[in-house]
Amino acid sequence: MTKQTIGIVGVGLMGHGIALNVVRKGWPLGYLDHPGNQPTADLDGLGATRHADRASLARLSDVIILCVTGTPQVEDVLLGEGGLLAALRPGTVVIDCSTAIPASTARIAAQVSQAGGRFLDAPMTRTPKEAAEGRLNLLVGADPELFSAMQPLLSTFAENIFHAGLEAGAGHTLKLLHNYVSLGSVALIAEAAACAGKAGIAPEILVDVLRKGGGHGAALDRLSPYLLSGDSSPMRFSIANARKDLSYYVAMAEDLGAAHAVAEGVFADLDRLVEAGHGSDHLPLLAKHLAAEP
Repeated sequence: MTKQTIGIVGVGLMGHGIALNVVRKGWPLGYLDHPGNQPTADLDGLGATRHADRASLARLSDVIILCVTGTPQVEDVLLGEGGLLAALRPGTVVIDCSTAIPASTARIAAQVSQAGGRFLDAPMTRTPKEAAEGRLNLLVGADPELFSAMQPLLSTFAENIFHAGLEAGAGHTLKLLHNYVSLGSVALIAEAAACAGKAGIAPEILVDVLRKGGGHGAALDRLSPYLLSGDSSPMRFSIANARKDLSYYVAMAEDLGAAHAVAEGVFADLDRLVEAGHGSDHLPLLAKHLAAEP
């Protein structure tokens, strides 16, 4: 069976891994040339096509993957001047792997449908390491037929694919829930580590106790290398990005009338650190910055 031509917008830390796995596994690939891309010589060497503008990418793609920062960027890429939507061919599938506000996702899905395309949201969890290995988790919002049709493509860069719901936006809803728990857990442990330092508890003792008790989990695994040796590379996720995701979660919870007092507390910490100029730091550095506060 002839494989569809795939276009991707956003060849950054996560998108580069997605693109590399797609083209390595035999799918024709085009990507948007952009200053925010990771180096693309490996993609070019595997036969990927570089596009100078979004309209060119849209005209030559059967499926378009978006892997950008958040809702403003998704809306601009699709709906802004020179956006994908104006050049979308009938039947084109748009897959949004970004983290976005579900209400915006639902509106965009409707506009893609009106333009003759099909839309599913497939935000991802895990890190750039798993993206490069083709082992992401995807949380998909789509009708069953489209979900089934896109499985072969999604499987090129995902290890686990969850069908979050039948409507566009279900994937982004589940992603915000996941990121609130994941990022919130890191923030909680970082704050505990800052308190432990002031109390004279050695970090290796704190980490050992948490590992052998109720604090064990992915958040501790990603944070502990920084607590023990100053290595933040296992979680190359910025404080600014965490702030963005928590702001989306709080907005969603408010819209749903759901409890969100704990989320507001985590967001306030992140917001304060971004305002203090620490937004580009990796998230594990929360422990350092919180320890410096009175």
